[in-house]
Amino acid sequence: MSAAVRWEGDLARALVALGVEPAQAARLAQDSVAEARDAAAAPPDLYGPATVYARTLAGALRGPGQDGAAAASVPAASRAAAPRGPVVLRLRGVGKRHRRRVVLDGVDLELRAGEVAAVVGANGSGKSTLLRICAGLARASSGRVERVGSVGYVPQEDGVVGQLTPAEHFELLGAAAGIGAGRARSTGEHLATRLSWRPDPRLVAERLSGGTRQKLNLVLGELHAPDLLLLDEPYQGFDQGSYLDFWEQVYAWRDAGKAVLVVTHLLHELDRVDHVVDLGAGDPR
Repeated sequence: MSAAVRWEGDLARALVALGVEPAQAARLAQDSVAEARDAAAAPPDLYGPATVYARTLAGALRGPGQDGAAAASVPAASRAAAPRGPVVLRLRGVGKRHRRRVVLDGVDLELRAGEVAAVVGANGSGKSTLLRICAGLARASSGRVERVGSVGYVPQEDGVVGQLTPAEHFELLGAAAGIGAGRARSTGEHLATRLSWRPDPRLVAERLSGGTRQKLNLVLGELHAPDLLLLDEPYQGFDQGSYLDFWEQVYAWRDAGKAVLVVTHLLHELDRVDHVVDLGAGDPR
């Protein structure tokens, strides 16, 4: 039995002992291991001992997640007294049907400037679909979506052009946002350094590693200084250091007054997130 499998079992058992329903405990343990795998880290290195992390999860989650959709507000202890800004994104009863299958059912969320919301759930639970609806790239079947201000959307799969260099991407996206070429290049290079990346002007995107293309994707999403950032597991291919840099950048965006909605398997710092949208177990098929 591998160390990751043992840690997963220990976490599930500890969650059950703390009052979490067995099915949800198993899903949380599986998602924790999946996030560690995406971060190229062993679960104990990323989260610490399973029994300690179980207490963090049990204390941060209000109760058992339910299939379908539920938005639970998770207080951020370090920012309990910090003022929140105006509402940037409001979801009221958002649902999505695909033919006869319910993809999303009754999602509610109110996200303000200076807040981070995490979207969690198993594969097939509708996480990416929800972000596409929030970005205006897909239409909800029911409910209401209200957005205020500009939006930066970073999809799970990078949307870069293989034959262009990072600087050319900065110029292209900058032009679409009304930003001059020189300013777009300097802004993009500055944002890249926050992710511990210095773009090589000689390399086109198709010659970058998968993790570096995702860093480019993140920079492009932030280039026009949006009020709302929609991030769909954008750390695919990151090493552990880049993964930690990413989360520090998420909290820096929050401190700068931006609203952030990020899809993830499961956050390892739930006490620093303002809301959790739990989409449940997903489609069993």
